[in-house]
Amino acid sequence: MSPELILPVLIPLTAGALSLALWRSVRYQRILAVLATGLLLWSGIWLLMSTVDQGFLIMQMGSWPAPFSIVFVADMLSAIMIVLTGIIGLAISIYSLASTPRGHEKFSYYPLMHLLLAGVAGSFLTGDIFNLYVWFEVMLLASFALLTLGGERAQMEGAIKYVTLNLFSSAVFLSAVGLLYGMVGTLNMADIAQKISQIDDPGMITVVSMMFMVSFGIKAAAFPLFFWLPASYHTPQVAVSALFAGLLTKVGVYALFRVFTLMFTQDVGYTHNILLWAATLTMLTGVLGAAAQFEFRRILSFHIVSQIGYMMLGLALYTPLALVGGVFYIMHHIIVKTNLFLVSGYTYRLLGSYELKNLGGVYRYRPFLAILFLIPALSLAGIPPLSGFFAKFVVIRAALEAEAYLVTFVALLVGLLTLYSMIKIWAEVFWKKVPDHVEDISRLEGKTKDKHTWAYYLPMIGLAVCTLIIGLYGQPIYELAEMSAEQLMNPQRYIDAVLGGEQP
Repeated sequence: MSPELILPVLIPLTAGALSLALWRSVRYQRILAVLATGLLLWSGIWLLMSTVDQGFLIMQMGSWPAPFSIVFVADMLSAIMIVLTGIIGLAISIYSLASTPRGHEKFSYYPLMHLLLAGVAGSFLTGDIFNLYVWFEVMLLASFALLTLGGERAQMEGAIKYVTLNLFSSAVFLSAVGLLYGMVGTLNMADIAQKISQIDDPGMITVVSMMFMVSFGIKAAAFPLFFWLPASYHTPQVAVSALFAGLLTKVGVYALFRVFTLMFTQDVGYTHNILLWAATLTMLTGVLGAAAQFEFRRILSFHIVSQIGYMMLGLALYTPLALVGGVFYIMHHIIVKTNLFLVSGYTYRLLGSYELKNLGGVYRYRPFLAILFLIPALSLAGIPPLSGFFAKFVVIRAALEAEAYLVTFVALLVGLLTLYSMIKIWAEVFWKKVPDHVEDISRLEGKTKDKHTWAYYLPMIGLAVCTLIIGLYGQPIYELAEMSAEQLMNPQRYIDAVLGGEQP
């Protein structure tokens, strides 16, 4: 029995139920949110330490043996993702104390946040392909409700695009699960990986793998069906935007890593070549979209798309070094992108707009906030010695070793265009003077005091410190990514651990 394996799901589910029971008291819901996400982070660290020690942790529900039971599995990749979920959950819960309107808090903001975190954690830990679908739907339900809190026109328009594409993705996913079950007679991912090699119809396997690629590609916001993300992520409250930016698309990326290293490795030359082109076009279209925007959160939203391409590139190259780079990139990006959205939210608090033309003067009046922007912004662009430089360096080096020169060129070009976008935000928001048509700058000047300023700054400082640690003291982080990549490149170890073989 490994309680640390189930706690990352039980903690947010329990916290969500308690938050509903405390719906009359926003104060207690706030306290519970911070405590529960702190416990989630603690349980994730415990899980990671246990996984480093044991290799794999397995929990079989109802004492049924695999593959008949519902199985929870933790390997290095899933344990890393749980720790990142805890970090982002804690940062968002603290930031929400200051940024979330009271009306949203009364309409189940905190229960929905906990439900979303439970769905994310369940997706990372499940060893059953159908239950991966179930946890995806839990996330979709919670994220749609969070996206529409407030009911503003822009939110509803973004939510329609968000839900439509994600429901299509879910339909494709469920159809693929049904076809796969008809072929192999099991839903356990380890058992599928073992039996799929015995199927005499490689063409049908390829068709099913493409269905999974389309489904997870939509959820990851990969080319060409990514437009739902920049159409929706800039519309809700900034804490919700930051939560989505940090975690939701990464669940789709995680699912791609899981199924295309464990289950669909029979025709790597075909499937991963398609992933390679998708990664290249995702990087390019995302960064070009960002370069054309002049709204703070829309720029950041398009950059989510472009950075997803780097993660997919690590999977598509499918070499040990490339997988190390892909996992390292995921860790770096979740921290950096969440922090950039948090910074955008506080600039909105100071000046009342996300439009770059209505912003300015932040460096003059709030130099510390400018530094908190520069750290993740330069990291996102890949400037040394920050975390993004090492993440990009490993992925690009893997591409050069694989002689993928066109992809390497695109990756370098995207890095330069990302730097252009960050410079544009810096020049417009932080460096230029406050525009003459902006009348109220009392908050920016510090004349109007915020009661909960600390709740804005604490998460931004914490995430900035994480970025610096990953960049300046990245060896332990790199070693975790290396251990994860080693497991992904040797799926038989996962299969043996789940189905009762000897653990290595």
